[in-house]
Amino acid sequence: MVVTSTQTYTAADYLELEETASVRHEYRNGDIIEMPGGTVNHNKLTLRLIFLLMQNLQGDRYEVLGTDVRLWVGDRNFYTYPDVMVVSKPVALQENRQDTVTNPVFIAEVLSDSTRNYDRSEKFVAYRTIPSFNEYLLVDQSKLSVEHHLKQNSNQWLMTEYEDPEQSVILESLGVELNLKNLYQNLDLNV
Repeated sequence: MVVTSTQTYTAADYLELEETASVRHEYRNGDIIEMPGGTVNHNKLTLRLIFLLMQNLQGDRYEVLGTDVRLWVGDRNFYTYPDVMVVSKPVALQENRQDTVTNPVFIAEVLSDSTRNYDRSEKFVAYRTIPSFNEYLLVDQSKLSVEHHLKQNSNQWLMTEYEDPEQSVILESLGVELNLKNLYQNLDLNV
């Protein structure tokens, strides 16, 4: 990730700049950081996960959102664009915004070489401050590997790793079972 400037910005400055930006940026407590572009595998995994979630979450309880919807993490003064979010209905929007949610139950990030450490550490630490957030999925785009983090209580998360295509991840907060073979369907892991 590239820091776009050494200048410190307010959240209002960031939102104004983001309205006309040609690429997406994160806002981290005064810093604006350009988000890297995705690969074909990244895009395919993101779309496949969205498809599988939408297929299983039909009804009035949840909304599945993709990479174009921004998330506000107020306790960390942090804006970002998760790859996939599931939010409870009604969708809670940041005050005076139609493009920024605040109530994810589930977040998934597709790992890349440039973001994998950040997605596992700083970003996950920020996400854990969101009261509604209960489940985090990290999906590797270069090999069949999924990390599932499930909130046990306010200070405890259970992490389970999956690497067998016959395994399924149970998303307990959503009541959804994701089979890894289905998730990684038609993905070229040899690139």
